[in-house]
Amino acid sequence: MSIKSGLLGIALLALSPFFVYGQLLDPVDYIITDMPDTVQAGEVFDVMVEATIEGKWHLYSILNDPDAGPFPTAFSSGSSDMAIAGDPTESEADIQFDPNFETELGWHSQSASFTIPVAFKVEMTGTQTVLLEVLYQVCDDKSCLPPKTKQIEGEIELAGVSASPFTDFPEEGSPGAELSQSDEEYTFTSQSGVASDSIWGFLWIAITAGFAALLTPCVFPLIPLVVSYFSNQEGGDSKKTSWGQALIFGLSIVLIFTLIGALLALILGVAGVSQFASNPFVNLFIGILFIIFGVSLLGMFELRLPYQLTNWLNKKSNEGTGLVGTLFMGSTISAVSFSCTAPFVGAILAATTGGEWFYPIVGMLAFSTAFASPFVLFAMFPGYLESLPKSGSWMNVVKVVLGFIILAASVKFFANADIVWGWDIITRPLGIAFWISLFLLAGFYLIGLYGMHGDDKPSSITTGRLLTAIPFILFSFYLIPGLLGASLGIWDAWLPAKKANDVSVVNSIGISGGQSTDTSEWMQDFEEAKQLAIENDVPLFVDFTGYTCTNCRAMESTVFPEQNIVERFNQMQKVKLYTDGGADADDNQTRQFNLTGTLALPTYVIMDPESEQILDQLIGYTRAENFQQFLDNGISRYRSKK
Repeated sequence: MSIKSGLLGIALLALSPFFVYGQLLDPVDYIITDMPDTVQAGEVFDVMVEATIEGKWHLYSILNDPDAGPFPTAFSSGSSDMAIAGDPTESEADIQFDPNFETELGWHSQSASFTIPVAFKVEMTGTQTVLLEVLYQVCDDKSCLPPKTKQIEGEIELAGVSASPFTDFPEEGSPGAELSQSDEEYTFTSQSGVASDSIWGFLWIAITAGFAALLTPCVFPLIPLVVSYFSNQEGGDSKKTSWGQALIFGLSIVLIFTLIGALLALILGVAGVSQFASNPFVNLFIGILFIIFGVSLLGMFELRLPYQLTNWLNKKSNEGTGLVGTLFMGSTISAVSFSCTAPFVGAILAATTGGEWFYPIVGMLAFSTAFASPFVLFAMFPGYLESLPKSGSWMNVVKVVLGFIILAASVKFFANADIVWGWDIITRPLGIAFWISLFLLAGFYLIGLYGMHGDDKPSSITTGRLLTAIPFILFSFYLIPGLLGASLGIWDAWLPAKKANDVSVVNSIGISGGQSTDTSEWMQDFEEAKQLAIENDVPLFVDFTGYTCTNCRAMESTVFPEQNIVERFNQMQKVKLYTDGGADADDNQTRQFNLTGTLALPTYVIMDPESEQILDQLIGYTRAENFQQFLDNGISRYRSKK
């Protein structure tokens, strides 16, 4: 096999999760299987449509009650010259209990057949296009895709006019048509998915984690080993061979780590990551894992893969030559580095809360690319290896500091579980106190006040350690006002949410704690808020949020308190609907899905309270200026309708 062919094969394998993702986003195909070749204008004729459904998805029956939860399959005409001339029928649907909506529903698996009666206007002649639009929704046993509209086309010949033509065509200018036209004139700030700010922030976390993992003691010393391996490879054109094999080696590492993300995405299902991230049991499990990872990095014990596996991979890489040996070398490096990369991989997978299932794949792709890049570069240019600092005690220092940071990150996940279950154990003051302790300990460790497992208390402190310690100690003092009840800005997003019953010095003596979002003006009953908005003749602002949503807390702590934002909030009636916990979580989640077609958090909607028409919609974390523009759009559109 040539180097070029090998590179192409590895690249295709590495990208295969994205191909899967693209297919699963639209798992239903429709095709017209039968209809007459020639009919008369005005004559009612049947169009047979076959739906093919991939995987474990199921397509909902046309007979389901729309109020039951999911969107029933519905056919309509895509042309004003053609109309649906009767009730569509379908092949027999399975009636089963749907765990997503907790009721019995009819659905189709694998395939379904539909018969749709249609007719053309009497003035139509010649070859015409049968244009059908189908609105449908699919779910699996874990999650649902947003409803989707698809067009189905076919051609038919019109010859003559029917003696008893169909005449019940929709009138132009009907109320339904006007509403549709009104809806179409609006371009939402964001319609689905996640805001670009959130995507780039997530990628930055993944890339940073990939580079940070390189500085751990079980990864950094592997770089000279990899360079030595490729330097000893023989080939006709040694430089070309070394470069090609180095690229294959790097792609194999990317493939292994990316497949981890793809596997998680396939297990959870599309949009299942969002539900996964808000599940209190999952958050408790991740919090425990972070404690284990953090304590491991502090030197209490070491995480290792079974030595039988790493020895076997190493043996195969030494035995093989060319492409096979390179692939096994990549597998060996991935396996050996597992003990130090596991905390970072766990952090990336735990951050997949955007509601889009490609996040684990994209996150692991970014992490593994950053992680593999130095191995590839030093394998291509071994001379630069001499400029690297030698591994030694400084690497253990990096490992210990990362351990403190990961322990601090565990607070968020324990707090998520606590708030959903309503235990009120992991409070904001307790979380801040834990952070202060950890970052002070990290700072004191860096300035040599004590040593950890694997190293001794240093006799002298280098300038680098001192400069690194200063931010940790200063950050600990920065957190103290938060312990007293003050806002901590963006850091509040990673801490337990504020509660009225939090114990703090500020609350006890009645001192204002700086910027904070006043939650007293936010209603939590949609119907009550809608009625109040109608009475006051103002638009309704709906905040679909979650107790465990980090981006929600970031918006509330950094964007909502801005004076320009508060001024615009005062021109609307606000309601906050939690979808991941509380007595109304299921109803709020269903309302969000029906209104917006997404379960991503946060989702912000500005609507006309009387017609419930959405005036603008925004998803995900965004900067204050963009959020202000979103509010201005909604307010302006509401006033223009009056």
